[in-house]
Formats: sequence, C-alpha cells, structure tokens
Amino acid sequence: METILIIDDDESFGETLEIFLSDMKCRVLRANSGKAGLDIIEREHPDLVITDYKMPHLNGLEVLKRIKEIDANIQVIMLTAFEDVDSTIKAIQLGAYDYVEKLELERIKAITRRALESKKLSERLVIAISEDSSDYELENSLIGSTKAMKEIYKKIGKISSTRVNVLIQGESGTGKELITKIIHYTGITHHQPFIAVNCTALSESLLESELFGHVKGAFTGAIRDKKGKFELAEDGTIFLDEISEISPNLQVKLLRVLQEREFERVGGELSIPMRARIVSASNKNLAEWVQQGKFREDLYYRLKVFTIEIPPLRERKEDIPKLVVHFLKKINKELHKNVWKVPYEVMELLQTHNWVGNVRELENTLLQAVVLAKGDVLEKEYILLKKDENIKNKDVKSEINNATLSLAAIEKSHIKLVLEKVNWDKQVAAKVLGIAKTTLYNKIETYGLTKKTE
Repeated sequence: METILIIDDDESFGETLEIFLSDMKCRVLRANSGKAGLDIIEREHPDLVITDYKMPHLNGLEVLKRIKEIDANIQVIMLTAFEDVDSTIKAIQLGAYDYVEKLELERIKAITRRALESKKLSERLVIAISEDSSDYELENSLIGSTKAMKEIYKKIGKISSTRVNVLIQGESGTGKELITKIIHYTGITHHQPFIAVNCTALSESLLESELFGHVKGAFTGAIRDKKGKFELAEDGTIFLDEISEISPNLQVKLLRVLQEREFERVGGELSIPMRARIVSASNKNLAEWVQQGKFREDLYYRLKVFTIEIPPLRERKEDIPKLVVHFLKKINKELHKNVWKVPYEVMELLQTHNWVGNVRELENTLLQAVVLAKGDVLEKEYILLKKDENIKNKDVKSEINNATLSLAAIEKSHIKLVLEKVNWDKQVAAKVLGIAKTTLYNKIETYGLTKKTE
C-alpha cells in the first residue's frame, strides 16, 4: 500500500484533506509542522508528501529541500493559499511535482493520483538547479496569477534547470524577452552571459556576421576579427527575437549550428564550438509558417524542444490591477514621482481596454499618465488610449472640420509639452514619446525647441 504524508500546521485542513483522500486506498499520515514531517519521512519514507508552503520555523521550500536530500524518489506536492510567483518557480526547480492552491481539493486529488503513477513509472524524478537562483528578483518582474501564467511559472522552473532549446510564442508586447531573462537568471546559466539579438534589426549579411562573427578581410569593412553572438554567449543563453524573420539561407546555417553544435566565422575556416542554450521568440505562429513554406520544418523542431505560449493581455484582464501596481512602483521610482492613487473609474477604464500592444502598451500608457499627472492621482484625462476604429474615424472627421494646425505644429507642441513635463530629461521624454533618443534630438533641432530659463 502506498503512503501519503500531509504536512500542514492547520490541523483542521490536514484532517479535511485526509478525509478527502480516503477513497484512494492509501495509507495517510499527518504532521503539523515541517520538523515533525521530516521525522516521519526519515522513519517511513512515504511515496508522496503534500506540504503547505507557509508554515512557522520550516516553510514548504525548506521542507522540500530536506525531503530531496533524504530521498530524491519521494514526490512532493506544494500547497499554498497565497499567489507567489517566486515560490512557485523555486518549488518546481527544487523538484516539486506540482504547486496547487489549497482550496482546489478536487485538483489536489487528481494531481496526487498522477504523482503516484509517475513514481511508479520512474525511480528518479529530480530537477537539478543552481543554488544561487534567488539572485534574480522574480517578484519584481513577471506579474500574473491567472491559470495560464501559473503554468508558465511551472514551465520556467523546469526549463531553467536544463539547457534545452526553448521557443516562446506570443503577440508583440507580451513579455517574451522578460521570460527569457527569468529562465536564464534563475537557472544553471545565471553566471554565464545573456545575449539578445533582434533578427529584424539587421540585413541578412549583417545578421550572419552578428551571429557567427567574421575574420579580417571577409568583406569590405572587416578590418579586424570579430566574435559573433554565439561565441560571446559562451555557456549562457542567446535570445533570438523574431526568429521567423530570418532568411531561408540563414535558416539553413542556423540549422547546421543546432545539429553540429559548432560554426565558423564569416570568411573563416576554424570550427568554433557552440555551447549556449538558444531561446527563440516569435509573434507569428511558426507552425503555420512551416505549413506555408515560410519556415523550415526541421529548424522549427530543433528550436521548439520546449514551447511557452504567452497569452495576450486581453485574455488575462484580471491581472491588470496587479500590473498597474507593479508599473506604478517602477515608474515612480524611475521618475522620482509619487503617483499612487488610482480612481475606480481609471482602473475600470484600464481593465476594459483591449490592449492591442499588450503589457508593453499598458506600461507606456501608465508612464505617460504619470509624467502628465499634476499630483499624486492617476487622472483619467491623462490615460491616453488607442481608440476603436469607429470612434477614431468620427474623431478624425471632427478634427478635419476644425483643423487649424499643421501636423508639424501639432507634433512640435506635443514634444514641447512632454519635455517640459519631464523637466527636459531627454531619455525619459524619448521613452514617453515612443521614439529613439537620436530622433528626439533631431526633432528638437528641427523645431528649434529650447528649455525655458528661470
């Protein structure tokens, strides 16, 4: 008969769970503290441990660590009554079978069955992790408590402890690079370089040189040897953003790198080992691109050893209040502002908007609103949202009928307003305006804008 141990300082919940699992025909033991549970584990070596996360003296993560030291074959299910991204990922990294909310009793039972079946199929189910994974502050980066986001946290916990290639798919602005950084900085690569490459920013020839490097004289302008991104990444992570945009010729060369785990610099003959883990991202559906003949099928399967699908913000609107709080903390700190009050009507406006640009659009909208705010309140008049097409068309007609200013005059006025609001901090102004800093400098010169002197 299989043995299950329940560890929870809430004895009434422990008893409820024991009764709920009684029809599984297993021997069920209970402990009301982490220490008492570990004593039972030393004696009994149960098949499965269901432990609470929040407990005095020894919390669930500490208990999980000790369990895996005692017997790595013991399956562990972590229970929580709190939303905690950091602990979810760490629990999975440390070898927890799953991380479940305490009130989901039916789900706990289903996962318990699967965990016991998994133990029968495998003598060892352990995820090796880096001991220093806590260096990266997860709670200050990835925000969300919907079911889809929780599954992403679990996947990160599994992926970050391996060097498998990962494909991340999601619309623009959903946070693909952020998730890549979390995978890198919380796992076995966290002491190694993180290298990001935007595949749409360079021409085919420049991108090839950027990835593989080149030797002196390989082409006009190659005045010295140059290391490529694959070489610079060493044993770390290379992030290939918008991988769908690379040319067929470069797809062939990238496939060879993945197959042979080596490459040559452009114009060179020496083979260089490729040790980095590749995380690629796309806002396109690569499977459809493969069917349409736009992307190589063999390369697609090499890149998607593990896949993460990020939901658009419109499908997880219940996360918006948490995201608003998170971004306000970040923006207030960056701009040295103190805008903390969010009226109900403003939050309602943010939660009902469609957010075509996803999380990035939300952050930029809040950034502009904080810059324009006159006090500590996030005022509705400064929440400048992209309008629906039918509303936009009406507004355009109205503006045409009443137009008195040229487009250049409107642009000049708006840039001047933003610059004055941020006290002529050009880096912040460029971010608010959504343009490059060099573009802002050119606009200032073109329009002859100058800072007012007291």
